[in-house]
Amino acid sequence: MSAAWIPADWPAPDSIIAGTTLRNGDIASLRLPGEPCWLKQVHGADVVAVGHYDSPPDADASVGRQVGDVCVVRTADCLPVLFCATDGSEIAAAHAGWRGLAAGVLEATIAEMGHAPRDLLAWMGPAISQPAFEVGGEVRDALMAQDPGAAACFVANSRGRWQADLYKLASRRLSALGVSRLYGGGFCTYADTERFFSYRRKPDCGRMISFVARRS
Repeated sequence: MSAAWIPADWPAPDSIIAGTTLRNGDIASLRLPGEPCWLKQVHGADVVAVGHYDSPPDADASVGRQVGDVCVVRTADCLPVLFCATDGSEIAAAHAGWRGLAAGVLEATIAEMGHAPRDLLAWMGPAISQPAFEVGGEVRDALMAQDPGAAACFVANSRGRWQADLYKLASRRLSALGVSRLYGGGFCTYADTERFFSYRRKPDCGRMISFVARRS
């Protein structure tokens, strides 16, 4: 692992570069093949095509299909999910906190991609882990409204609230969509103070940048 970023641990083609910058990382130092397509993330489900915008569009995911396209999302506890086609011809990045998951951002991202889910790889980058992610009953209800089986992703705590597993929640949705090649997970932005920013640990913090790019 680099001291500045974590490369995505997935069997992507050599034309794909993907990963997440760390606290001391700078995306500019990675010399990506193009300019990142920055988004104004609003915890929703809108998806845009990578392009040159006058200002960052209100969206929580982007899809790229050209050499030089760079999809990025910023996070500091929410879950970044990166996608690429197995042939390397299409990429995407989604910002999937609990609100985005409830809004259907993963479903919307895959719907915008031109490949069947069976032909996609997905990598889940650094996010807050279940032991650190306490939520109220309204969060559990919102996610169970669409998927009653999501109950398995919550554990009751002694305060009458719930510990939510973002990785498991996202995995359930991706699997239901037909994405079987899932990678990543196992990080905790809250607990790993050396490598990651965490909004829950310190609201006034920076953001990691998760990126996926097509290069020649």
